[in-house]
Amino acid sequence: MDLLNEKELYQLVHKLSVDHFKKAFTHDVAFNYRLRTTGGRYIPTKKLIELNPKYVVEMDENEFIGIIKHELCHYHLHIEGKGYKHGDKDFKKLLRETGSPRHCTPLPSQKREYKYTYLCLKCKQEYKRMRRVDVKKYKCGKCGGKLQALK
Repeated sequence: MDLLNEKELYQLVHKLSVDHFKKAFTHDVAFNYRLRTTGGRYIPTKKLIELNPKYVVEMDENEFIGIIKHELCHYHLHIEGKGYKHGDKDFKKLLRETGSPRHCTPLPSQKREYKYTYLCLKCKQEYKRMRRVDVKKYKCGKCGGKLQALK
């Protein structure tokens, strides 16, 4: 998928809004080239959806459409005066109803190489970390078991 111009982007967002939410999208949408770790964001005070253009270039079309649907969930719930934040029941319900993803897949260009891996000896939960963890001081966050450093 090639990068869209402003008009094409607005038309895509409007079409997805009508198709999946049965409501028109009447505010602004734009690419934000400064976004790094997120696929998009909704700014309630401006009623603006900002999208990360790297997701158009680096990922498949379905991933980008999922991000737009996720941001439209925030948008429509905010317009209706309902709970539009990630923890709200209304938001989670609308995500399920529209088949929108809760989180976006990390970009291939943002993949991290972790230096340290730890394993819980009790529940086998694996932890990947950039910095070393003191296994005498810290325990598993899931079950409280002892951690062991792996190579």
